[in-house]
Amino acid sequence: MSASVKESLQLQLLEMELLFSMFPNQGEVKLEDVNALTNIKRYLEGTREALPPKIEFVITLQIEEPKVKIDLQVTMPHSYPYVALQLFGRSSELDRHQQLLLNKGLTSYIGTFDPGELCVCAAIQWLQDNSASYFLNRKLVYEPSTQAKPVKNTFLRMWIYSHHIYQQDLRKKILDVGKRLDVTGFCMTGKPGIICVEGFKEHCEEFWHTIRYPNWKHISCKHAESVETEGNGEDLRLFHSFEELLLEAHGDYGLRNDYHMNLGQFLEFLKKHKSEHVFQILFGIESKSSDS
Repeated sequence: MSASVKESLQLQLLEMELLFSMFPNQGEVKLEDVNALTNIKRYLEGTREALPPKIEFVITLQIEEPKVKIDLQVTMPHSYPYVALQLFGRSSELDRHQQLLLNKGLTSYIGTFDPGELCVCAAIQWLQDNSASYFLNRKLVYEPSTQAKPVKNTFLRMWIYSHHIYQQDLRKKILDVGKRLDVTGFCMTGKPGIICVEGFKEHCEEFWHTIRYPNWKHISCKHAESVETEGNGEDLRLFHSFEELLLEAHGDYGLRNDYHMNLGQFLEFLKKHKSEHVFQILFGIESKSSDS
């Protein structure tokens, strides 16, 4: 079933009104953009021409048994509910494995809805009805047995390309997330912006999800390398920590934010970390030694 964007936005406003009536206390529903609903109303009334940003928010759910909280991150594409809703549940009480399982179950459930059906309230109800088992079982999943078999993990390295990385708050967020998770790598600021993150697959995927949320448009994962391992993955790491990489910029642009990073220096950096092959993948040109 097809529908206009305006029809979809009208349905989204109705669902947001219902959510605010269900969660009336301050802080229970936190909009990423406090003006999001006002801008959508102006667009529908015709007093705003440009399509408003998507509605993005976090709902804090209190689960009664066990006594835990879940933050449900929600992004409504402009054509929702006629296209899929973007949801992600988080809790400090869940380990990463159980959190991934929780979101897999939630996504599977939401996938049963037909286009045109509003489903945020249903997702909340599903979490309230089903999340307890993920918390209660987390201790059992990793209980050692007398004949424990080696556990295989996937070690992942992601090479991420952005048109640019300038803003201080974004740079701080990237570094904070990288250091909070058990990942290593770097973030090269400037234009272009390059991020490499390596570690166990679930950690890298959480890093990737977190830095993109709520709406980083000009970013993509250009290349990923993975290998199965039974160890802790330390021998597979090319980097010892997660740090910001600052290189010289070409030209003298003063305070302008359109400077291009010195890719020759970046190539030498990649060589030192046994990653020269990625240069062509990222930029579409073959690498050449700076002294050739």
